[in-house]
Amino acid sequence: MKSTRKSYGEFLVDMGTKNANIVVFDADLAKATCTVDFKNKFPDRHFDMGIAEQDMIGTACGMAISGKTVFTSSFAMFAAGRAYEQIRNTAAYSHVNINICATHTGLGVGEDGATHQCIEDIALMNVIPDMNVFSPSDDISTHKILMECLNLDMPKYIRLGRNELPSIYSLNDEFHLGGSHTFGNGIDGTIFATGSTVCTALEAKMLLKEKGYDVRVIDLYSIKPIDKATIIQCAKETNKLISIEDHSVIGGIGSIISSVLCEEFPKKLVKLGIQDKFGKSGKAEKLYELYNLTKEDVIEAFIMND
Repeated sequence: MKSTRKSYGEFLVDMGTKNANIVVFDADLAKATCTVDFKNKFPDRHFDMGIAEQDMIGTACGMAISGKTVFTSSFAMFAAGRAYEQIRNTAAYSHVNINICATHTGLGVGEDGATHQCIEDIALMNVIPDMNVFSPSDDISTHKILMECLNLDMPKYIRLGRNELPSIYSLNDEFHLGGSHTFGNGIDGTIFATGSTVCTALEAKMLLKEKGYDVRVIDLYSIKPIDKATIIQCAKETNKLISIEDHSVIGGIGSIISSVLCEEFPKKLVKLGIQDKFGKSGKAEKLYELYNLTKEDVIEAFIMND
C-alpha cells in the first residue's frame, strides 16, 4: 500500500541522483507533496516558493525554458485552481516542457474538507489546448508515467493522490501518452476508471465475476489525449458501460468518454462520480460511501442499468 504522492517523491530522489538537471518547485507543502526528501538530498535544486503558486508556475516555466528538467508541485486545488492562468498562458500557450505534479486530488483528501478537495482539475486541464494529462493508479504506474514524462517535450499535468493504494501493475507493464490498460476481456460490460478508482473497479470486477458477470476494466491513465480507439472497441464489444472517478462527473472522464461515444458509437454510459456537489470533511472511505463511489455502487449500477 502506497500513495501516488509518495511514489512521486521517491521517483524524484531516484532520478535526481541520476540526473543533475532535474529541479523541483514547491509552494510551502514539501512534506505533504512528498518533495521534502528531494529537498533534503538536493537543497540547491529544490525551490520553495512559499504560498505563491502563481509565482511558482511562472518561475518554474522560466527555468524550464532555460533548459532545466522541471517538476513543480502543490495540492491540486492550488496548482490547477489558483495558478490556472499561469498554467494556461505561461506553460501551455508557450509550449513549455514542465511537469505539474498535483497531489491531494478528489475526495481522497479526506479530512482537509471541501475547500481542499479538488474535484474539477481534470476538467480544467483537459480544456487547455496543448496540455497533456496523466492519472496514475499505483506505485509502478506512477514511476513509469513520470519516466514517460521525461521523454515528452510538452506541458504535462500529473494527477496524484493522498490515499494509499495497493499495487495492481507489474514491472513489465508499459505506459505511454494516449494509452490505456485493459484488465480482462469480458463482454458483459466495461468499467472505465482512472487514478484511485481503478482499484475500486477491479474489486467490483471480481465480485461481479462471482455473480456470473464477466466484465473488463479500462484504466484511462492518459486522460488527455484519451484512448479513443479502446473506448470505441469496448462500446462495440461489451453490453454495458460504466465510468467511475474521484472527480466531478461534469468534465471528468465520464464526460470525455460520453463525447467520444456521441461522435463515434452512440451508447449509454452510466457515470459514477461526484454529482455537481462539493465535498465534505471526513475520512476518505466514508466520503466514497457518501458519494456512491464504492465497489458496491459499481455493482449496483451494473446490475440495475440495462
